[in-house]
Amino acid sequence: MATAPITDANPTIEQMEARVARFRTLKPTQDYADSAIPGCERITWRVIGTPPAAPLAAEGFHLNIVCCEPGKSAPLHNHLTQEVFVALTGRWQVFWGPEGERSVVLEAWDTISIPPGVSRGFRNIATEPAYLLGMASGQDPGNINWPEQVRAVAAAAGVELP
Repeated sequence: MATAPITDANPTIEQMEARVARFRTLKPTQDYADSAIPGCERITWRVIGTPPAAPLAAEGFHLNIVCCEPGKSAPLHNHLTQEVFVALTGRWQVFWGPEGERSVVLEAWDTISIPPGVSRGFRNIATEPAYLLGMASGQDPGNINWPEQVRAVAAAAGVELP
């Protein structure tokens, strides 16, 4: 088993500042097509992943921050990657399964790990806007797919999902 060697590495403050993503300077992403589905409106900030979409580069690791109004959600969807959600504020229902029929409630700092291939979604069930941290592994967690029932709702609202 490999062990990290102890080194004399000591980056400057400036070098480490280049590795900081300041929330106040993040720009919300506009490329989550499913956020145009009524009831699924949300703001997502990419933090770690593939530049230029994310300000901090990482190989095989992606981190987003999501904010939803009460009752808003990310619809049932699927990734080829593992996905981890951490409730930062509020209360979140994380649901999964072919129809989203199973769920747990996360409160601040609770964490859930969804295995690759399991359809999943989340909903803010608090009475105020809330923040959720989402992390995904793998080379392309953005390669999202949606079940037919979500695609039908999107199509009825004039939203084209890739």
